[in-house]
Amino acid sequence: MSQVPIVAVVGRPNVGKSTLVNRIIGRRVAVVEAKPGVTRDRREFQAEWLNRRFLLVDTGGWELTPAGELTQNIRAQTEAALAGADAVLFVTDATAVVTDDDAGVAEMLRRADIPVVLVANKSDNPTTDQDTSHLYSLGIGDPFPISALHGRGTGDLLDRLMALVPDVNAADAPDMASLAIIGRPNVGKSTLLNQMLGENRVLVSETPGTTRDPIDAIVEMDGESFRVVDTAGIRRAPKWGDGADYYSVLRAKGVLAEADVALLMIDGVEGATHQDQRLAEEIAEAGTGLVVLLNKWDVASAEEREWCRDSVADRLGFVGWAPVLTLSAKTGSKIKRIGDAVRLSLQSLDRRIPTGELNRLVRRWQEGHPPPVRKNRRPRILYAVHAGRRPPVIVLFVAGGELGEDYLRFLENRLRNEYEFTGAPIQFRARQRATTRG
Repeated sequence: MSQVPIVAVVGRPNVGKSTLVNRIIGRRVAVVEAKPGVTRDRREFQAEWLNRRFLLVDTGGWELTPAGELTQNIRAQTEAALAGADAVLFVTDATAVVTDDDAGVAEMLRRADIPVVLVANKSDNPTTDQDTSHLYSLGIGDPFPISALHGRGTGDLLDRLMALVPDVNAADAPDMASLAIIGRPNVGKSTLLNQMLGENRVLVSETPGTTRDPIDAIVEMDGESFRVVDTAGIRRAPKWGDGADYYSVLRAKGVLAEADVALLMIDGVEGATHQDQRLAEEIAEAGTGLVVLLNKWDVASAEEREWCRDSVADRLGFVGWAPVLTLSAKTGSKIKRIGDAVRLSLQSLDRRIPTGELNRLVRRWQEGHPPPVRKNRRPRILYAVHAGRRPPVIVLFVAGGELGEDYLRFLENRLRNEYEFTGAPIQFRARQRATTRG
């Protein structure tokens, strides 16, 4: 597979880096809020311009004199992003004076010796372009005026960027399966992603809520590449007042809808909670594959392990088709088993049943166990079709009334006994045959 070029987006806090990323991607993938420090980790997004793919890396705001451990980590993440970048978009505020932080970023880029485009953001109208001369003092080259918020100039910016990076056609960079790490706050999601990457890529803290944006990364498991997204911890109903936290949870749910397989992390010491149960329901409803990970197994006592297993059986019994793995994200113990479980889930998501074979089975099950009578009518399945994949969708054409959820569960259990659908939800959709009158 051809290696796509990597483009890092850097700059001091609150100059519009995430807004520019959203503009380039074409959707709101990064949390944006009018205060510094919202972006904390470096995140990778697959981007495309004129049939050329590249990896866009959004970073936290770089500060010359970081105050506090979290800010220092953000600075370290930004500098690490440059180590593997083929080109850089250095974002500045065209409406503000050059700050010490701007000058510090410029000096860092000169040492890195990477092709750089100096982006003069917030140039929201042509007259503002005349005020970008002060940016020449950074010694990076000609300022490129744009408005990330309104999209002005971003197409020309991308044209210029493409001239600086290796030419990889989109057809040469095939799509890869997408995995979402889902779970309550502080169950070890970011620690797991760091283990999978083999580096401290994502900020890890004992304080819940450190991860706000979904964080994209490309990881390799047993020689196969996967796109992995570490999401913000999903809380219950959004009762908190922090706008960034609220939107990060919505973004996490959006990631789940687009993922092929979800890795649902559960605290092995606390066991499965009602919140975990709700997350599993959302995963199944989204039609996403599922692998359950019981984390912190290295510190859980024998009693806690037994309690955890019992709670999973009790609260997650409705997704009993999902493989359950015990591991330690902190030490890396047993995380290599995730790759096999993910591949099994993907195979199940893509499995198809021939129409003739499916109908023979449905007829046999219906004859041996007819649908119950409802409102003095017994429904009858006339025909069945395996109509979709990722997730598998079985469409039933029915006459004589509603089948009911209980009978659909019966059919699903029978189908799972016949075929391997480990790690994959199966969606049954019943369609009533139109009634005709003579």
